[in-house]
Amino acid sequence: MRAISVFLCGVLLCALALGQSAAERVTIRVDANQRKGPLKPMWAWFGYDEPNYTTMKDGKKLLSELSALSPTPVFVRTHNLLTTGDGKAALKWGSTNAYTEDASGQPRYDWTIVDRIFDTLLERKMKPLVEIGFMPEALSVKPQPYRHDWDVNKTYNTIFTGWAHPPRDYAKWSELVFQWVRHCVAKYGRAEVESWWWELWNEPDIGYWQSTPEEYFKLYDYTADAVKRALPTARIGGPHVTGPLGARTQKFLRDFLEHCARGKNAATGKTGTPLDYIGFHAKGSPRVIGPDGKPVTGQSALPANSHVQMGISNQLKAISNGFEIVASFPEFKNTPIVIGESDPEGCAACSSRVYPQNGYRNGTMYSSYTAAQLARTYELADLHGVNLLGSVTWAFEFENQPYFDGFRDLATNGIDKPVLNVFRMLGLMTGKMGSERLAVESSSALKLETIRDRSVRGNPEVNALASRQAREVSIMVWNYHDDDLPAPASEIDLVVTGLPAKQPRLQHYRIDAAHSNAFEAWKRMGSPQQPTPAQYRQLERAGQLEQLQPPTQLRTEGGSVTLKFTLPRQGVSLLRFTW
Repeated sequence: MRAISVFLCGVLLCALALGQSAAERVTIRVDANQRKGPLKPMWAWFGYDEPNYTTMKDGKKLLSELSALSPTPVFVRTHNLLTTGDGKAALKWGSTNAYTEDASGQPRYDWTIVDRIFDTLLERKMKPLVEIGFMPEALSVKPQPYRHDWDVNKTYNTIFTGWAHPPRDYAKWSELVFQWVRHCVAKYGRAEVESWWWELWNEPDIGYWQSTPEEYFKLYDYTADAVKRALPTARIGGPHVTGPLGARTQKFLRDFLEHCARGKNAATGKTGTPLDYIGFHAKGSPRVIGPDGKPVTGQSALPANSHVQMGISNQLKAISNGFEIVASFPEFKNTPIVIGESDPEGCAACSSRVYPQNGYRNGTMYSSYTAAQLARTYELADLHGVNLLGSVTWAFEFENQPYFDGFRDLATNGIDKPVLNVFRMLGLMTGKMGSERLAVESSSALKLETIRDRSVRGNPEVNALASRQAREVSIMVWNYHDDDLPAPASEIDLVVTGLPAKQPRLQHYRIDAAHSNAFEAWKRMGSPQQPTPAQYRQLERAGQLEQLQPPTQLRTEGGSVTLKFTLPRQGVSLLRFTW
C-alpha cells in the first residue's frame, strides 16, 4: 500500500511540475442569439505530395469520404502535376509526364494522367486547387539528376533535384501552362474551370525552388499571363511560402506582394501582376521531452519515460504573421487567403517510427490539436480583419504502407484515423445554406494572444466552437494540452441559451480513446498488420464518427438548457441541438 501511495504521489508531483492541476469543473456558455459572422468552410481543403495516390484504391475511398463529410465542395491541392515520369506513385513523389520534347526539341503534351487525377476529383464533386509545378525534365535548366529517392527509414533525404529548377525557356513554359488551361476548359467546360483556383509552385523560399526570389517572380509573371490568356476569368495566386516566422520568409512574402502590386511584369512589360488570392503555409513544432523536462534530440525511437510535446503556438504565430503581412497592403486587405498547408509539423511522409516527435499522429492528440487550431485560425482572421478562404490540411493517405505506421495521414489502408472525425464534426456544423459562428465563453479558455505566443503548457484549454444554421445549433468542445501525458478528465457544465425550441433533440458525438478511434481498436486486436476480413470491417466501423449516447429529447427553460458531461484529456465532443 505504501508503494502505491508513493507512486501516486510521484504522479501528482509530475503533473504539478508540468503545470497540470487536478480535474476542474469547466463552465462553457453559448448564446444562440449572439452571432459572430459566417462559419466559412475553410477547413474543407486537403492536400498531399503524391498526386498518383488520387487514382488508387484507398485514395479514391478517402476522397469519397472527404467529399461526403462536407456540405460544400472540397478543394484538393497536390504537388507534382507537371513532374516528368511514369505516373507510378511513391512517397514524396508523383508524376504525370504531361510535357516532353521530341528529338528536334518540339513540345509534346500528354494530359492522360493529369486528366485521370482531375476526373477522380470531379466525379466526387470536388474542386482542384491546381498547383502548377514542378519543372518538366525537358525544360529544367539543370535536369540531372531528376528523380529523387525517398527512404522512409532514413532521417535525412535529399529531394531537391532537377524538378526544382527554373525553365531553360520561358516561352516554352508559358505555352505549356497556356495549353494546359485551354485543355481543361475544353474538357471540363468554362464554368467548371472558373470555379477552380490555380497557383504557381510550392514553398519557393526554400529548396523547392533552386533559384532566387526574383526568378520566381519572373516565373509567376509568365505563368499568370498564360493562365489569363487561356481563360481571362481564371483565378491564380501564390506564392505559397513556408510559415512566415523568420525574416527571410517574411521578406519573400512582402516582396512578392510588392511585385504583384507595383513591380514590372516580366511577361507583359506592364506594372503589376494578377493576384486573385494569397497563399502561405503554417506548421507547428512537436518535440520529445525527456523525464528531466528537457527536449530530447537525435533519437529514432521514443526514449523511456519521455513524451511528445506539441507546439501549436508555432503554427498560430505563422498564421498570424501571414495575416498581418497581407493586411499591411491596402490593395490586398480583402484578397482571399489560402493557408496552403496548415499542420502540426512539416513532413507527412516521415514515419513516427523513425521520427518519435511525430508520435501524436495516430491517436487523439492529432484530433484535439486540429480542433483547437482550426478554431483559433478563425479568431486570428477576425483579429487581423482578413478574408480567409481556405486552410489546407496537408494529410491524405499512403498507399500500401504498414498499418498505423505514424505518417501524417487521415487514413491508413482505408481505415480512418481519429483526426478525420474532427472534419466530420465540422461538416455537421456547416450547412449547405451556410452557418454562422456563435460567441463562446469558457472558464478554461486561454486568451488568443496567449495560445498564439506561449502555446498550452500550463493548465489545459477546454474550449468550444459553436455554430447556428436553420433549426440547429452545434457546439464542438475540446480538452487540449500540448503535453501528451495521462491527465484527469474535465467536468463540463455546458450552458446554452437562446434556443428557439422547447424540446430540441440532442446528439452527442465523441472522439476519445473509446469512441471514433480505430487506432485504439487496432491495438486491442493486438496490432495486426494483416487483419482478417472481420477485423478489417470492425476497424472500418471504429474509424467512423460515433455517438457517445443515443439521441435524447431535451426540455428547455426559457430557451436555456444546461448539460453536464465529462471530457477526457485530448477528447473532442460535438453536441448538436436540432428542432
